[in-house]
Order: sequence, then structure tokens, then C-alpha cells
Amino acid sequence: MLAWEGARRARVELTMLDGAAMRRLNARAFGRRRLTDVIAFALPQPDGSLLGDVYICPAVARRLVTNGGRVREELIRLTVHGTLHVLGYDHPDGPGRTRSVMWRRQERYVRRLLGGKR
Repeated sequence: MLAWEGARRARVELTMLDGAAMRRLNARAFGRRRLTDVIAFALPQPDGSLLGDVYICPAVARRLVTNGGRVREELIRLTVHGTLHVLGYDHPDGPGRTRSVMWRRQERYVRRLLGGKR
């Protein structure tokens, strides 16, 4: 996905956290004492490269699965979502988020990573 975005000098590390660890990270990073699905941090480097950390909570991913979806697909979606945030994409909160450029790009990458299936 980084190559598809032309981010050849970027590296993203993915970490899976249980619910308690995700709550702690969310509280420490953003002052929010609640569980969330994905948190991403971008760390631009002095040499122009980009390092990113994406944290995902599989327990939340399992709860997000709807309409006969699969946990694997949701984990891929959250990974793509976090990676896009690392690369500088953002979306509005609320109902407009699924119509945003980031969301459309995210869903295109999810389909591509799943082999064109949806």
C-alpha cells in the first residue's frame, strides 16, 4: 500500500493491542478514556523519510463486523485506515466520513488487498 501511495521512503509498524492497552494509549495520547479501534502516529524524520505507528484493537474490530463481514477484512480496513492517517490523510467526523476522499481511497485499497473481492 505504501508503494501504491508513492511513499517509498515510509515505514509503518503495526501493533495489535488488547482493550485495556488501547484504552491506556488513547488516554495517554489524546486524553480520551475510551476504547477505540485504531490509533496512528506519524513521525517525519529529518532525512525526509516517514516512520509511522499504527495500533489496532482486534476486540473492537470483531465488534465492528456487520452484514456478514469477516474480522480479517475489518483488520485490513483498520490497517489501511491507520496507514492513510500516517500518510497525512484525514476525514471528517460524523456521517460525512464515509464520503470523504480518505474513506473512498481506504475502501479501494481494502478491495485491492482482498483480491478484488468485497
